[in-house]
Amino acid sequence: MFWLFAALAVGGALMCITRRSPVASALWLVQTLFSLAAIFVLLDAQFIAALQVMVYAGAIMVLFLFVIMLLNLGRGSATDMRGWTGRLVALALGLLLVTELWVLVRSPLASPLQLPAGTLSRVAQEQGVVAVISDSLFRTYLVPFEVTSVLLLAAIVGAVVLAKRRL
Repeated sequence: MFWLFAALAVGGALMCITRRSPVASALWLVQTLFSLAAIFVLLDAQFIAALQVMVYAGAIMVLFLFVIMLLNLGRGSATDMRGWTGRLVALALGLLLVTELWVLVRSPLASPLQLPAGTLSRVAQEQGVVAVISDSLFRTYLVPFEVTSVLLLAAIVGAVVLAKRRL
């Protein structure tokens, strides 16, 4: 089942980035997010799977579709990159992605948390899964969590400002 949902997630992600229609891309992204939620369920992380569906596949994707409709991005414009320039930009972005992944894998932060065997499951049984996740989220990863929320807010405000100029 893992390989099936992994293939669905990768296939949905490829369809998301290769579609010309922003609405079709957003719908393929929803399919990818649901596949990731299924993988979380298979990994016995039901709480994270539920958050994945509610927050990302639900709220964030509704927000994306709202912005797409607000900006009227249903059709391609004359600024779409085609031909050799589009391929060159895609190659440069692909190389940048591979470089980022290589740096992340070689980073000392990429090594898994070194805990004695059974410590995490014991803490999860004592405090509950939500307490373990929230402790990690709001202590260790508080700054990235807040930066992500500010970036999403800035993107929404920018989309509304751009849409108001056209109206």
